[in-house]
Amino acid sequence: MNVLEARRLFIEAVSKKREEEIELARASLLFAKELEYPELDIGRYMDTICSMAEEVRRYLGGSSDPELVVEKISRYLFFEKGFKGNTKDYYNPKNSFLNDVLDRKLGIPITLSILYMEIANRVGLAASGVGFPGHFLVKCKGKQGKDILVDPFNEGRVISERDCQTLLNRIYRGRLRFKREFLASATKKQILARMLRNLKLGYINSRNYKKALPVIDLILIVDPIAVDELRDRGLIYYALECFSHALSDLETYISLFPNASDRDLINHCIKNLKRLVEKIN
Repeated sequence: MNVLEARRLFIEAVSKKREEEIELARASLLFAKELEYPELDIGRYMDTICSMAEEVRRYLGGSSDPELVVEKISRYLFFEKGFKGNTKDYYNPKNSFLNDVLDRKLGIPITLSILYMEIANRVGLAASGVGFPGHFLVKCKGKQGKDILVDPFNEGRVISERDCQTLLNRIYRGRLRFKREFLASATKKQILARMLRNLKLGYINSRNYKKALPVIDLILIVDPIAVDELRDRGLIYYALECFSHALSDLETYISLFPNASDRDLINHCIKNLKRLVEKIN
């Protein structure tokens, strides 16, 4: 499978109509192959995840008690296997690639959560992602329909709603109050888009603008109405002196979002770009 085939298969993977048909881990590995690891053996990493789930299944000894399953998965991943949150180099793009997380045993909340969910669902515990503000979490179906909220970035700790407010205070310094809607399950497309946005931010922070461009292309495949991504891609093209592409994206952005809060800045860029394109032609 080459890089172009990886893109085709990624599009195919996220175009599934039913949520349960989207293979989150496989889609994550497909974009890793396209963006950074052309020689990536996707099947090998999928087999690794399946093998990890089988080890957890053996530890459970046939038990399906949700609290026990959560305890066993957390113990297995974070104490036996040594996975942990990368607090020292949080914005390193490697933290957003599932293959790197499996190899290095380091990740950020969303990639560690994906690994946790993949194992949980394989051993029979219904688990979904939670797009909590600033810190991705996992929600597992507990007894009598009560949810168990897990923080894979912090060694799989089970957290309460009070803990959620503490987490928000740490991230937003008291400017955001907890709402129950923050614990809604994220769709797999939303999870992939959030992963890709983290990766985009990592590349932009390291001024690797060329690598950020195909990431934005993938975000727009997953989330076609993400108008802000058109703006960001246009500004990156501008920085790379690809003026025609920049002009096209920024004009499209303004046409779709004429009352954008940054319209004055974008219109100024468009004016400059038109002059630059005319000069080239």
